[in-house]
Amino acid sequence: MLIQPKPRVSIVICTYNRADLLQITLNALPALKAIDKAEILIVDNNSADHTREISQSFIQRQAGETDVHYLFEQTQGLSAARNRGIQEAKGDIVAFLDDDAVPYMEWIRTIIDTLDSRQDVYALGGMIRPRFETERPKWLIKSLELPYTIVDRGAAVHEYPMNRHPFGANMAIRKSFHDKYLFPTDLGRKGTLLLSGEESWIFEQMKKEGKAILYQPSMVVDHFIPDSRLTKDWIKQRYYYQGVTNGSMHKSRISKLILLGKVASKVLYIAVDALFARTEGSKLLITCRLQSIRGTLDTLSRRGKMHLTG
Repeated sequence: MLIQPKPRVSIVICTYNRADLLQITLNALPALKAIDKAEILIVDNNSADHTREISQSFIQRQAGETDVHYLFEQTQGLSAARNRGIQEAKGDIVAFLDDDAVPYMEWIRTIIDTLDSRQDVYALGGMIRPRFETERPKWLIKSLELPYTIVDRGAAVHEYPMNRHPFGANMAIRKSFHDKYLFPTDLGRKGTLLLSGEESWIFEQMKKEGKAILYQPSMVVDHFIPDSRLTKDWIKQRYYYQGVTNGSMHKSRISKLILLGKVASKVLYIAVDALFARTEGSKLLITCRLQSIRGTLDTLSRRGKMHLTG
């Protein structure tokens, strides 16, 4: 029996009802440089489509070539799926990749080399380039890119500033950090519900412990953006549920009062900004920010309704 060497990197791909996109991602992985130093963990988060068949077919084709495992996680939620991948991972580094993202050839090697050279760094994030299903809407201005996970922080390697962190479509974390911290299951996507916040929580704990988080521009993925998300209704809903997430992360009375103070400041800032909004995109940004505030206030007043499907 052939004994596989311990992988350096465990690539965790969490997926839910997107088998055809998953297949594109999986097909791109065997050609990556240093793929022999990685294992691939497909975490099926209770899909009802042909995700299992796509995964098993890929595993069969890669038998003896690439170390691939299929995991079924019945507990609904991206955090639960990620935690399952972490628990099953054999590598010292857990690299998270979305089921609709395709990494560049040097992706694995960049992750290994960067973390080997910087022992103080506990997490990496990189560039996330959009691959639109058809074309980019004219209203999608730079300030609206983050909800679409479009990330380009320039060509220089640097630590993330206090209010920024890697995105799950393209991030790598030392597994030793997850011995203490897993993703909070009360936050993050559940099915098609547009909640988030689980990544922010993880990286907040990392920063509190003084661990460096690095932006590495050579760590690049292409990320698919379907036409179904390229609507003004979708982006407004996305902002609303970001507000719901913000509200749900503040549970104590003091924390809620501080958040209300921040909301009041944001209202004033938005009111001033609105005076100068002239383009379609800038006007939409004002509307989206107000939707975020509404989501926060709805949640704090216990009126948030979690019925949105994405």
